[in-house]
Amino acid sequence: RRPRGCRGRGVHARLARSPRTAGSVTRRKPKGSAQLAVAYLRVSTEDQRLGPEAQRAAIVAWAERAGVTVAAWHTDQGVSGSADVEARPGLVAALGELRALGAGVLVVAKRDRVARDVGIACAIERAVAKLGACVVAADGNGNGDDPASVFMRRILDGAAEHERGIIRARTKAALAVKAARGERI
Repeated sequence: RRPRGCRGRGVHARLARSPRTAGSVTRRKPKGSAQLAVAYLRVSTEDQRLGPEAQRAAIVAWAERAGVTVAAWHTDQGVSGSADVEARPGLVAALGELRALGAGVLVVAKRDRVARDVGIACAIERAVAKLGACVVAADGNGNGDDPASVFMRRILDGAAEHERGIIRARTKAALAVKAARGERI
């Protein structure tokens, strides 16, 4: 069984006839195993102590339902969802594990754990695909490779970016009120 969200990728290396080698068989880049996942957890602030545990529980429950083995866990604590890939040591390590383990799935609890920026979310999805894997949300939203699922992922990514903007505006307003009262920030 393949987890929803993985685009028809086989678990074995595919063989192809190469026109350059006149009939010899060459190996294409192997695709990751759809039954092996690397988990990625992200929380925006160091203070979110409960966040990683809740994300881990959601991923464990998904893995049990889907019959997938989670081979590695990586966390970015105190990292914004708008941070580039290079600024996320946990995500960089997770991408490395996808390649090293031959895993076919990068699993997150919810789509907004990937990124709170549409462009960054798409870049991460492309990087994962280049490794022969796919991004799957444990909550099931936006998983699949049909047009409706792709559209849903873009909507979820846009909503996450919008929510980031609202959080930023609310925080800025609260700090302005404290400053106006003369309180230390």
